[in-house]
Amino acid sequence: MENPENNKVANFFQSTTAKMIMVGILTLVLLIPLAFVRELIVERSTRQKEVIAETNNKWGESIYFYGPILKIPYKTFNETVTVNEKTKESVKERTATVHYAYFFPNVLNNTSVVNMAKPLKRSLYKSDVFNAAMDFEGSFIKPNFEIHDVSDEDILWDKATLMIKTSDMKSIKNQVNMVFGGENYHLQPADNDQNDSVAPLETRIVAIEKLRNNGSMDFKFKISYKGSKRVTLAPIGKTTSAKMTSDWHSPSFMGNYIPEEKNKKISAKGFEAHWQVLDLNRPFAQQYFENLPDLKRYAFGVDFLIPVDEYQQNERAAKYGFLVIGLTFLVFFLIQSISKIPIHIFQYSMIGLALIMFYTLLISITEHSSFSLAYSISGSSVVALISIYSVSILKNRKFPAFIAIALTVLYTFIYVIIQLEEYALLVGSIGLFLILAAVMYFSRKIDWSSSHS
Repeated sequence: MENPENNKVANFFQSTTAKMIMVGILTLVLLIPLAFVRELIVERSTRQKEVIAETNNKWGESIYFYGPILKIPYKTFNETVTVNEKTKESVKERTATVHYAYFFPNVLNNTSVVNMAKPLKRSLYKSDVFNAAMDFEGSFIKPNFEIHDVSDEDILWDKATLMIKTSDMKSIKNQVNMVFGGENYHLQPADNDQNDSVAPLETRIVAIEKLRNNGSMDFKFKISYKGSKRVTLAPIGKTTSAKMTSDWHSPSFMGNYIPEEKNKKISAKGFEAHWQVLDLNRPFAQQYFENLPDLKRYAFGVDFLIPVDEYQQNERAAKYGFLVIGLTFLVFFLIQSISKIPIHIFQYSMIGLALIMFYTLLISITEHSSFSLAYSISGSSVVALISIYSVSILKNRKFPAFIAIALTVLYTFIYVIIQLEEYALLVGSIGLFLILAAVMYFSRKIDWSSSHS
């Protein structure tokens, strides 16, 4: 005599509900190898960043420029009084101490041309680098020491120098010579008495008689860099004007000031941008005594941004892994429910592992070709594998053909989302809504109350 309890258990495991639970559990289990794949992508991406950082360090890193600055020494005096114990006479001693005053230009104009160099390759990785040619011109006005209560006879006018500060001296490509008041001065490395992260270049003593007599002197100079990642300038002129042109197609304007829309042009061939910064627009003065400020946080410039690199595209593709596995299993489950063809949980497992293999193929092929080619090869291979395998499972060609079309549409949909940036969320939401509508349509006639599928 059959046990009714055993029959109930047997019927439950053969029911649609039980199979849905098992497929759901399998989907969750497949998240484990998918997590390993995502970890592999992160590991390869980290390795790429390390290699690029090392390569950029040898070629040239980010450029930060700060200058020119007029540096003038001056004296202050301390008086000490000593009393002779025997004669009771007091003697005054005056000790001089030399300090430095720093004056920013009244007008600072910059024109920079930044063109990408041939990418540097090391192993599987490449680094985008550039050459930057920067022209500066402007003028200084007569320094004002009155606000610091320094008399004219205490100013060492004949010891004045000019200096610039930059973040990466080793990437400078040319000798830097400055024309100041019609005379040529060579800049060379100097001691960093400010103890900051930017290194100074300084001239020999400059003649500033014209500046004292006429109230103004012009300067101009050129400097060229090998660099990577970004170019930034500190707006130290009372009026600072900067123009940058480049053949880079995806600039990111960054820093404390960005050019107005009317002052920038961006196309597939490059960009052009213009900045205008007044002393009223920034929270620092035109002259400093003793110490120069750290102006990095007030700098402006361009980040030569790589919008989405190949590892980022792989990572974004892997984020949709759960969606791909879930929707593929759903298609097979709906076919199983409609056609009454049994599909074993082992067969679901094989299909799931094939879907996981897509991501390992994708990242490995991407490292040797473009992401688009790798995606098409990996996607085509997995779709073909699952379609051929489903012929033996479903015993006909109609359902496998439908599965091949469904997977092709799904992979194409995900590829489109990965390529989009601003509209990825919108397109993804619309796509998921249409997929849900299709599932609801095809599942409307399934008898879910049946105990057998």
